[in-house]
This record gives sequence, C-alpha cells and structure tokens, in this order.
Amino acid sequence: MTLLSESELQQVAEAIARVERTTDAELVTVLAGQSDDYRYIPLLWASVIALVLPGALLFFTGWLAGWQLLLVQWLTFLVLAVLFRIPRVTSRLIPRSVRHWRACNLARRQFIELNLHHTDDGTGMLIFVSEAERYVEILVDRGISTRIDNSAWESIVETFTAHVRSGRVLEGFIGCIDACGTLLQQHVPATHERNELPNHLVVLP
Repeated sequence: MTLLSESELQQVAEAIARVERTTDAELVTVLAGQSDDYRYIPLLWASVIALVLPGALLFFTGWLAGWQLLLVQWLTFLVLAVLFRIPRVTSRLIPRSVRHWRACNLARRQFIELNLHHTDDGTGMLIFVSEAERYVEILVDRGISTRIDNSAWESIVETFTAHVRSGRVLEGFIGCIDACGTLLQQHVPATHERNELPNHLVVLP
C-alpha cells in the first residue's frame, strides 16, 4: 500500500476546500488500503485442489488408494493453504469481479457511514479509492445526480484509476478533485457558505 504523508494528506484537504468554496457539494474522499482480507480465498482454492488433484492421480495412475489418498489430500491442503496465504499469491487467486464487488460494497458503506446521504439538499459526494483492488468510484447524492449524469464521471474515474495502478495516488486524488470541481462549479454552483462534513482524506487500513 502507498501511504500518504501528512503533507500529502494536507494537500488533499486543501484541494477539497478549494472545490467547496465554489460549489454547494459536500465532498469527502476515502482511501482504503484493501476492501477485504479475503481469508476464505486461499482456503477455498486449497480445498478444491486437494480434492481434485489426488483423485485425478488415483483415477489416471492408480498410484493412490485408501488411506494414501486421504493422507495426500490432507498434505496437499495444508501446503497449499500456507502457500496461498502469501499476499502476492493470494492477489492472483482473487477474480477481478470479486475484488471490485468487495470494493464497491465498501464504497457504499462509507457513503452511508459518513452521512453523505444526510446533507442539506442532497449534495453529498464521495470519491472512493481502494488501492489493493485498484478500484476508484465516485458516488453522489440526488442533489448532484439530478444535475450531472453519471457518465460525466467516467473519464475522471478512468484517469484516477490509471494513477492508482502506477502508484501515483496523491496525483490521482488532486487531479480527480479538481476535475470534479470544474463540473460541480458549472452544475452545482455555490449558493451559500457551508461545510457540513470534514475535508480531510479518510484513510482506512
């Protein structure tokens, strides 16, 4: 995980403050190191392989029988369960669809937990990043979604995702916040001073 320094966190907070001076949107940013620990994934793969591989050897070669088959299955499971717990190995075992599903769920939980759905006029906005999953999503409440089509955020998300993949998380955040600010200033301009939610970047482990 790419940890942001205190000065980098301050840069994100300042970027949010700049945007909120020109729009009624309440912008919150969240950076998650990982959306799930995926503890079940290594055990699932180890179980499947331990069941299938020794059985295949028995079927095609006849080398295993009775207690030997059971012993090989247990040994295979134990070895693979340990091997698959290595982070680099685990990450390759998790389908992209599963990673994005978990990140998507966490983004929506954060939107609720941070009370972005309770802002005046429904102008809450979340920029969510899950670094391990290389996942970026922008969620907005009804006060913004009725004025800006969701497709408008797609190119911003794509650019930010590219930055996350290359490890340039801070650059991605600043660029994303500024790009969102341009759209918000046009469609959700400031009508009065407000600051209902914190401007700092929320960092999750």
